[in-house]
Amino acid sequence: MAYRQLFLVSCLLAVVFLSTENRQKLQADELRREYHEEQRNEFENFVEEQTDEQEERSREAIEQWRQWHYDGLYPSYLYNRHQI
Repeated sequence: MAYRQLFLVSCLLAVVFLSTENRQKLQADELRREYHEEQRNEFENFVEEQTDEQEERSREAIEQWRQWHYDGLYPSYLYNRHQI
């Protein structure tokens, strides 16, 4: 009888141990997933900011080029477009 109870207790402890280990693994996986998601979001924001800055610099450079090369004889670029 004592051996049977000892066996049942040891089986219960094994189940509890495995359950605890699985919970720890799931928690570690969740933390890892959150970390990678945060890193991805930060990188996407960085790339978007870089793209916006590059577009703004290009826009400014184009406008400066147009102003520099405008000779005053023709309307500016915006008024000299062909209408579709």
